[in-house]
Amino acid sequence: MGDHLEKSQHALLNEGDENEMEIFGYRTQGCRKALCLIGSIFSLGMLPLVFYWRPAWRVWANCVPCSLQEADVVLLKTTDEFKIYSWKKVIWISLSALSSTSGLTPDHPLITDEGYIINRAIRKPDLKVRYIKVQKIRYVWNNLEGQFQKIGSLEDWLSSAKIHQKFGLGLTSEEQEIRRLICGPNAIDVEITPIWKLLIKEVLNPFYIFQLFSVCLWFSEDYKEYALAIILMSVISIALTVYDLRQQSVKLHHLVESHNSITVSVYERKAGAQDLESRLLVPGDLLILTGSRVQMPCDAILIDGSCVVDEGMLTGESIPVTKTPLSQTASSVPWKMQSEADPRRHVLFCGTEVIQAKAAGSGAVRAVVLQTGFNTAKGDLVRSILYPKPMNFKLYRDAIRFLLCLVGTATIGMVYTLCVYVLSGEPPEEVVRKALDVITIAVPPALPAALTTGIIYAQRRLKKKGIFCISPQRINVCGQLNLVCFDKTGTLTRGGLDPWGVVPCDQNGFQAVHSFASGKALPQGPLCAAMASCHSLILLDGTIQGDPLDLKMFEATKWEMTASGDDFHIKEMLAHTIVVKPTDMVAQVPAEGLAIVHQFPFSSALQRMTVIVQEMGGGRLAFMKGAPERVASFCQPDTVPTSFISELQIYTTQGFRVIALAYKKLEMDCPTTALMREKVESDLVFLGLLILENRLKEETKPVLEELISARIRTVMITGDNLQTAITVARKSGMVSEGQKVILVEANEATGSSSASISWKLVEEKKPGPFGSQDTYINIREEVPENGRDGSYHFALSGKSFHVISQYFSSLLPKLVMNNFLGSSCVFAFSWVLLYVSIVIPRIPLVQLSVKLKIFQDMAEKAVFSMAAGFNYTGHLKK
Repeated sequence: MGDHLEKSQHALLNEGDENEMEIFGYRTQGCRKALCLIGSIFSLGMLPLVFYWRPAWRVWANCVPCSLQEADVVLLKTTDEFKIYSWKKVIWISLSALSSTSGLTPDHPLITDEGYIINRAIRKPDLKVRYIKVQKIRYVWNNLEGQFQKIGSLEDWLSSAKIHQKFGLGLTSEEQEIRRLICGPNAIDVEITPIWKLLIKEVLNPFYIFQLFSVCLWFSEDYKEYALAIILMSVISIALTVYDLRQQSVKLHHLVESHNSITVSVYERKAGAQDLESRLLVPGDLLILTGSRVQMPCDAILIDGSCVVDEGMLTGESIPVTKTPLSQTASSVPWKMQSEADPRRHVLFCGTEVIQAKAAGSGAVRAVVLQTGFNTAKGDLVRSILYPKPMNFKLYRDAIRFLLCLVGTATIGMVYTLCVYVLSGEPPEEVVRKALDVITIAVPPALPAALTTGIIYAQRRLKKKGIFCISPQRINVCGQLNLVCFDKTGTLTRGGLDPWGVVPCDQNGFQAVHSFASGKALPQGPLCAAMASCHSLILLDGTIQGDPLDLKMFEATKWEMTASGDDFHIKEMLAHTIVVKPTDMVAQVPAEGLAIVHQFPFSSALQRMTVIVQEMGGGRLAFMKGAPERVASFCQPDTVPTSFISELQIYTTQGFRVIALAYKKLEMDCPTTALMREKVESDLVFLGLLILENRLKEETKPVLEELISARIRTVMITGDNLQTAITVARKSGMVSEGQKVILVEANEATGSSSASISWKLVEEKKPGPFGSQDTYINIREEVPENGRDGSYHFALSGKSFHVISQYFSSLLPKLVMNNFLGSSCVFAFSWVLLYVSIVIPRIPLVQLSVKLKIFQDMAEKAVFSMAAGFNYTGHLKK
């Protein structure tokens, strides 16, 4: 019985997620509550203060353990290293109000269908729902599975076919009412915290309580001047802190309040389209997107039509992104896993702006609400600000140890004082005062006020230099900074890429380089057509907009862009289809123009994008562009030159960005919408390489030199080729002249052969003298004792990193952290991360947080700083 109670009383909330918590069930007991009330009165308010500092003690004192199903209070404990406790009341929702208006009964089809979490949360026959609210998110009690589960989003198991079938025609009004009551409003509400709440929270800090005790003691001993000085410092410190917190609260409230007051068009299954306030949206609602410049009030899955979206609010990059509809396939796999492409290409995120909505044929642009409120991408971002993850810096741990040492010293001093004054026959009240006085001397009461004042003063000095800090407590940590991470493109290098030239390819191999600096027109043919059409550019108010790289590539062709419907009429062409055609400046034009009829958008995970185009008066073609190695793998082997690798290295070693292009002819009898990406991206013909130049910013070298002279390591993150990253690192000064880079390649165990590691110098591009399985490079002889000119850098690819961490885990800390007599490490993740010790190339973006966590675990003393795009924040904050 006891084991069963223990199992039903304890569970995991958000199991496997970053914010995983343990949850325990408790039931309030009247007699315990009465005893705590009496204790609060007799302790003169000290007991509630202790309960405020220790929430778990409050629950343990007032409640008794019980199963989660019977609990009216739950105790939460984070599963991370901090083990932070909090408690929440269990709240009841009654659907009885809907019973009279909608005729809901326990045997109603909407209630009996237990395929969804919302239905499983309804207790029968009284039609009630239990839920808790943790960090702005609702968790309902699943009666079928016996656990609390997050509500406010569609289930992850839903397939694309199920989404189209269940939600493609909208919800009924009864379904909307039920979901609205259980899921709550679609709002990101951030209340402006009242000043009195901020004041009480600040004053109840243990340090200020200790200050109050010290001041009372000093007044009793007639230390009035010092006591008044401490009071003045504390009042100023508290006032400044409360003012800053209040300002942040007001700014955050104004930032998100516009989200809650948007009128949207929702399709109801019986009533048809109707205007609705965005607060009333629920997961499963069918949105009708019309017009342009529409703010998204929720996360939604696009199921019909296409959209061009500005995701600058989430990514920090105001580059239009094309969203494609979720195709209706017969597969039963979850919609996020139905293809290897990034599922986010189908999702319109909350807070982003729909610049342009294009319907498929005569229909409307439709999207199914995926998540509402704080479950959305914007809501998650706001929650990360409201509830920042605690940081376990060594500085904080050392500060706590220092305070404990002071407390220990004060205790010894107090005991000594008690002994001396008691033996000397002093009055008892004098003995107590002197003993307590020792504590206030050993532990300075002015310490918190002095620290707060210092931080605020430092924050204002930083503000004058244009540096803003949203977490002032982190300023103290900056003094221990020893590692700075930089994004490459747009941070270390200039924001745009300039076309340098193209290297065409035919049956005889690579041809002579066509340099754009020569001013000669690009030869017309498939290569030029690929550059003109294989992109995600759009026409907005007569202006071409999109990714800067795509824009530069298109401008180099001297072609022009227009929208269909005015001059062209082609079968299967939708309204507003992008059409590219040569200008009068271009001679020997093989076609009148190309209509881009379908896109497979670029994905960093896939490292490529593909478009299907229709020739004016001709056939149908497919063009692909992307990472050279990736594009070559989709081409017919006999079309890829044998000198492909060496030709690629010629340009990557010079620091150029290289993109490969390919194409194929498609059959005309197959509808475009029926073509699968796997079929289109096969048996391609390799066309050649596009070479782009990315110059360093003028201020890059001086800044890096200053950091290196201060013995602060620097990191560069990019999605470029590893060799390109090393070259840029040399040009920027991260890797100085004389330093060598050792490429570490690890191979997995296959059949009879075991996992192996090979080492070779990047400059030599060949294995060491003892072969790939047993290579020895003597770095001891070439490294000066007090210089860095002879140091080494180790370079690892993402694949090699995985193999080493799996088979040679003991070697990884040495590659990452140890200096091997002044050597460095070059080591590979998702992009290329190059750090006077490390270079890291391509793996999926989502793995960045995992890799940096591994690095941070190995380098516990390291303090990181990140200078990069806003789109990396979600991964780095972990």
